[in-house]
Amino acid sequence: MGSTSAHKNEGLGRRDVIKRSAALGLITVPTMSFLSACASSDSSSDKKVEKGKTSKANPLGVNETAPLEVVIFDGGFGQQYALDAEKKYNAAFPKAPKVKHAATQKIQSQLQPRFNGGTPPDLIDNSGAEQMDMGVLVGKKQLLDLTPLMDAPSIDDPSKKVRDTLRPGVLEMGQFDGDPVWIMYYAYTVYGVWYSQTALDNLDAQYPENWDDMLALCAKAKKKGIAGWTYPGKYPYYLPFSLYPFIAKIGGREVLDKIDNLEPNAWMDPAVKAAFEAYYELYQKGYILKGTPGLTHIQSQTEWTKGKALFIPNGSWVENEAAPTTPKDFKMMVAPPSGLDSSDKMPFGTIWASGGEPFIVPAKAKNPEGGMEQLRIMLSEESSKNFTKQVKSLSAFNGGTDGLTLSTAMQAGVDSLKKAGDNVVNPRLQDWYVKLQKEQIGVAGIGEMMAGRATPAETLKKIQAFADAAAKDQSIKHYKHQ
Repeated sequence: MGSTSAHKNEGLGRRDVIKRSAALGLITVPTMSFLSACASSDSSSDKKVEKGKTSKANPLGVNETAPLEVVIFDGGFGQQYALDAEKKYNAAFPKAPKVKHAATQKIQSQLQPRFNGGTPPDLIDNSGAEQMDMGVLVGKKQLLDLTPLMDAPSIDDPSKKVRDTLRPGVLEMGQFDGDPVWIMYYAYTVYGVWYSQTALDNLDAQYPENWDDMLALCAKAKKKGIAGWTYPGKYPYYLPFSLYPFIAKIGGREVLDKIDNLEPNAWMDPAVKAAFEAYYELYQKGYILKGTPGLTHIQSQTEWTKGKALFIPNGSWVENEAAPTTPKDFKMMVAPPSGLDSSDKMPFGTIWASGGEPFIVPAKAKNPEGGMEQLRIMLSEESSKNFTKQVKSLSAFNGGTDGLTLSTAMQAGVDSLKKAGDNVVNPRLQDWYVKLQKEQIGVAGIGEMMAGRATPAETLKKIQAFADAAAKDQSIKHYKHQ
């Protein structure tokens, strides 16, 4: 995500008439445990396996008899897609033991001790609420550079390198500082505002393209006993999935770049202030589903699929994750955030889309070549199509949808990407500074505001202080947009 807009933030239009309520008292927010450091250890008795011979069939030099251990985050995408790809690994290396597979939602608590002890698995899907801090892992040199994988021939067309088969921006997301590629984001996630087309049809409404229309639709829904919005109140860092591209639409993508870069007063930009005041208006006018601050992601999605709220900020994993409670006639859709007014710097259609589901190979993995080969298999057209069919999400492989019948949600995602064109933003806070993004900006900041316990002005002041502290913290590695 580069800084391409030369516009300044003048003429804020409608944002000037948004009223703020009086300051309300703050409450103490319990902290969440996140990985702050992964200490290196050379005391491990488990040494790396010897590298195998490279060949056309084995370009990465996998040891054909070595075991492979994979740990998958058991979340919205489940684990079957990984198990299916592991079967292909076993077929390619029949002399090796069956892939040792585990799935968990407790990535950090289960794997941090193994990183500390120098005995991590060979391949990890580092995702979920207990995601290990990627910036810390990179800064502490805990990850293997995946450049050999990127330069290896692809499964489907050996004349193409793996890097040449990826969707735009995926490889760059795995780069933190320079050329090394530390992370392979396997899913391709469309973030935005999710809704039921059936619910809008029942209200004789269309998706609102500006904030006045959004508020009008929420008012109309409220009269019918339906809330305008819900969100995972216990994990309010979901709100930026629509809030961040909303900020970019108002003030230009360079506003998000400044936030990512931890620049002084980045959170005090007029576009950020306008976006926060607009979202706070949803609370003030009673358009948030009652009880939302106490809901998990699953609970909020369930209330949404039950028709109790029109909109929910989320990523494209939600279709699969919410499938058990989604009615057949729901017609799930995703749209970019509504704009604020005609002075917005970017057009309607501006959306956040990027690689998701980050896979890593630890630097101290016993079978790193095997971990990379498993990823190479997953980045084949066959595995990509299997992923898309199973979990209703695009993969990082640039293709894999030919011949597939797409759901309304997936088709909406594809259509949104097409409409956005170059107006796709990719905020990096969530992978550069996990603690800042989730615990501080999300829970202590935005979560408190949307629950009505802090005003936008108080919230932005608090968040700016968090960002300033992170910028000054010499114990963490800092990253900037190039």
